[in-house]
Formats: sequence, structure tokens, C-alpha cells
Amino acid sequence: MITCSAAAGAAFLITWAVGIFLIPLLHKLKYGQTILDIGPKWHKAKKEGTPTMGGISFILSVSLCFAVGMVVFAFTGTDFSGAGKRELVVSVSGMVMAVLFGFVGFLDDFIKVRKKRNEGLTPIQKIFLQVLIIAAYFATIYISGFASTIITFPGGAQWDMGLFYYPVMGLGILYIVNAVNLTDGIDGLCSSVTVIYAAAFAVISGILGFFGHTLLAFSTAGALLGFLMWNFPPAKVFMGDTGSMFLGGVVCALGVGCKTEFLMVVAGIVYILEALSVLIQTTVFKITKKIHHTKEGKRLFKMTPIHHHFEMSGWSELKIDAVFSLSAAAFGALAVVFALMTYC
Repeated sequence: MITCSAAAGAAFLITWAVGIFLIPLLHKLKYGQTILDIGPKWHKAKKEGTPTMGGISFILSVSLCFAVGMVVFAFTGTDFSGAGKRELVVSVSGMVMAVLFGFVGFLDDFIKVRKKRNEGLTPIQKIFLQVLIIAAYFATIYISGFASTIITFPGGAQWDMGLFYYPVMGLGILYIVNAVNLTDGIDGLCSSVTVIYAAAFAVISGILGFFGHTLLAFSTAGALLGFLMWNFPPAKVFMGDTGSMFLGGVVCALGVGCKTEFLMVVAGIVYILEALSVLIQTTVFKITKKIHHTKEGKRLFKMTPIHHHFEMSGWSELKIDAVFSLSAAAFGALAVVFALMTYC
């Protein structure tokens, strides 16, 4: 626990310190965010040109603190045989998966800033790369002999999905990674919600005795608190797809790696609803357009993801951050309660 707490503190300081140098560098390189015309009009007026790709700061700090922490565990007598070996393989694989997702996000951001547009990789390119990363993650765990296809529910009920586990959970990871990406739509939102998710999983992984995942959760929470020093409204830098896709990878690495897939859904409900609002909006729009034979279909929300609906309803960014974070905290606490019911 001391190592994890130290990692959180170090991640906070490193992320904050990197921001001091990174933000002016991004300004100098003119790596500013291009805002879509279809978004809230005040976004284009106030946010266009704000440096993006700030997620580099917490990717570096989380990766460094995780690596150093694992070395410290090794030198302080942590047993890396049996269950310890499983934890080593799965947590390191999860960390690598998150970094690779971050790299996909970096490519997306780099294309955007170089071509001065809001679209980088095509959806097909992005999904193809994400599927490869997910497949590599599961392949690594499977080859290492630590694969499990059992889903555990609160109270201890279990469901062995067999080989169906991999495509179903693969789609789940794909959904959540992109859902976290969608949550990064206003200043501080994705950062604050993910701090809470990471805190919840710091407790859950601690209950399970998973030292690697506990270290990852603590490091992520600390790093994001450091990033919020720069990303809190009004943001001086955006995390970009670089940061949000990395965080999506961390969210899944913690939930799937700890074999607490159900708890991942509970604690990550804000991400899930953000993406679901987009799917609902698109479906309603297409169906009503077809039914009424018009060029424009009906919209259930003023704009999606749903945080934009509230923004266009007059909510301030601070109010949205607070309400969504409190919601995340409530469901994160519920996930912890479920973990205590199941594993204690």
C-alpha cells in the first residue's frame, strides 16, 4: 500500500510538472484543437486552438510509476510464482494494452493537428487497430495460461461463457474504450470521472489482493489529479484522443484484468451511458427520417454525447463535471460494495 500511495503521489507531481513544459511546446508546435462546427457555438469561439495531446503527460507518468512500482515489488519480496505470476502477466499486459490504445489516439490526434481538421483516422482504421490490440491482449493472457472465461456476479454467482467470452468481451472492451473517448467532450469531465473510477478499482483490486492492478489504479488516479491542474475548466490543455483512448485501455485493464467484468460495467456506468446516448440518438434519427421520408430525422437529445445535451440546456461545464462525477462516485461505491459482498 505504501508503494501504491507513493506511486500516486509521484504520478501527480510528474504529470503536473510535465504540463509546465508540454503546454508551451504544444503551443509552439501549433498543436491546437480544431472544433467541429456542429458542436456548441461557444466551443469554437472559446476552445479552438487550445493545445491537445496533453494526455502524453499522464501516459508518461502512469507508465513510469507503474514500471518503477513493479520493480519495487520485486525487490521487496513479492512472490511472482503462482497467483503472483498471473498478476504480473495480466497487469503488465493491461498496461501495454492501454499504452497501445494511447498510441492509436496519438495517431488520430497527429493527423488532426497536421491537417487542421477534426477528423483523423477513419472509423474503420481506428476500429481495425483497436481490434488488433484487444486480440493481442487476450492472446497474451491465453498463451501465458492465465485465461479465464468465467464472469462473476455480486454474491458469487458465476457464468462460464466458454469461447464466447472472447468475442463478447472483445466487443465490450471496444465499446468502453470508445465510450471513454466520447466522455472527453468538455473541460475536466473525462479526467474527473476516471479519477473516481480508478479510486474505486484501487479499493476493489486491493480487496482481491492484485498488487499490479492496485498499483495501476493508484498511479492513474494520481496522474489524473495532476492533469486536472491543467484540464480543470477553463482548460489550458486537452488530453486529446491520445489521453482518452489510453484511459479507456486502463479502465478495461482494471475491470477485465481483475476478472471483475460486471463491476467494471457498474463503476463505468457514466462512460456506458455517454456512448449509449449517441447510439440512441443515431437510431432515432435514422428511423424517423425513414418513416417520415424527410431529409432530417427527429432528435431525442439536443446533442450527443449526453453531456452536450445538458450543456446546451444551460448547464455550466463545472455543473456537468460535478453531477457526472457524483454519479460516477455513487456507482463506484456500489461496485465496491458488490466486491465486498462477493470476495470478502
